[in-house]
Amino acid sequence: QVQLVESGGGSVHSGGSLTLSCVASEVTYRTYSVGWFRQAPGKEREGVATIYHGDTTTYADSVKGRFTISQDTAKRTVYLQMNSLKPEDTAMYYCGAGRNVPLRQIRSALYFPYWGQGTQVTVSS
Repeated sequence: QVQLVESGGGSVHSGGSLTLSCVASEVTYRTYSVGWFRQAPGKEREGVATIYHGDTTTYADSVKGRFTISQDTAKRTVYLQMNSLKPEDTAMYYCGAGRNVPLRQIRSALYFPYWGQGTQVTVSS
């Protein structure tokens, strides 16, 4: 059974950095896509950065150049390095996994049935 456990959230000032980690058990990277999503109060869950079938990375326009997603397959861990954080990045961040997610839907939460418990990121101005 797929299990995802996130860690690394916290509170930082604008311009600061955080690294999120997601330990993904029972995930075969060749057939699964794993990604980071975020949800602010009153808003839908949005895809931030994803790794498609273990090799193709995609980013939301709002985080390009600031966030980097990576994985360590030996540790079964997916990371999200977040630099130059802004107050609008404040949200609950979730790690999601889905099998055979279409590339064109890679940032749609609807195609990711497995989720971690989430980790809060708060950026103050």
